[in-house]
Amino acid sequence: MLFAVRNLFFLIGLLVLPIANVSTASQQSPAPAPASPAASPAQAAPPNGNAPQQPTPQPAPGPPPYSGPVVVIDPAHGGTDSGARGQDGIVEKDIVLQFARVARAELVREGYKVVLTRDDDSNPSYDDRAAVANGYRDAIFLSLHIASTGAPGTARAYFYQFWKQLPPASTAANSDATASSAPVALTASLSPTTLVPWNEAQRAYQDTSQQLANQLQTQMASTFSGSPQMSFGVEVRGLRSVAAPAVAIEVSSVAVNDPKSLTMLAGPLAAAIVRAFQSFRPLNAAGAK
Repeated sequence: MLFAVRNLFFLIGLLVLPIANVSTASQQSPAPAPASPAASPAQAAPPNGNAPQQPTPQPAPGPPPYSGPVVVIDPAHGGTDSGARGQDGIVEKDIVLQFARVARAELVREGYKVVLTRDDDSNPSYDDRAAVANGYRDAIFLSLHIASTGAPGTARAYFYQFWKQLPPASTAANSDATASSAPVALTASLSPTTLVPWNEAQRAYQDTSQQLANQLQTQMASTFSGSPQMSFGVEVRGLRSVAAPAVAIEVSSVAVNDPKSLTMLAGPLAAAIVRAFQSFRPLNAAGAK
């Protein structure tokens, strides 16, 4: 009997064991992974397999182009032409080049376009220097010089003054009349359409150049004590061929003991030039505003 009961339990165990294994296996088998969501259009790679390109950033707009006059600064002399010479190696051509570079920096800082006729120890001809200014439609020409004499630390502005001998008197009016030797200034302007010779290029701008020279002299008189109040009209050869407002500045003088006393004038001179140019309202070639 006992043997029969034992066999019965053995048979029941054989039946229950597979069911338990199946249940345990079903509990331990991992759940299937969910399907991956479809890639969004923004993340989807283009058909060629390259990554989407970012838009190219556009540069910020720059300042508008300068539309004012081009300032042409002419450091006088150069090369074998040293200009005035003073003590302790003071040479005019070197000092005026320093003046020109300092003036250029100040004018550029104020928004002007500036060109030098020379930025080294070269010596362009008068006509070559004038051609730099004549190559621009709207220009101002400024020639820089150092005097050999004069009160140190003073400055003068010049414009070109045309002079001519008086024509002979009419024999019909006075048969005994002779030509006067007194020089007379000519102020008549040439027509803008006239083919102007190089030696007459400044004539049409004589009044405008005088206006600019007066502006410069006013500023320099307030900057350099002892300087004259009015500009001077003389035959400055470097201005005659310039077809634009043209002036010259002469600082005194090479007859100083210390070269630094001249080079120290570069900053104040540049500031006076800037103020004069800012207040300058040029006349056109016909003389009208």
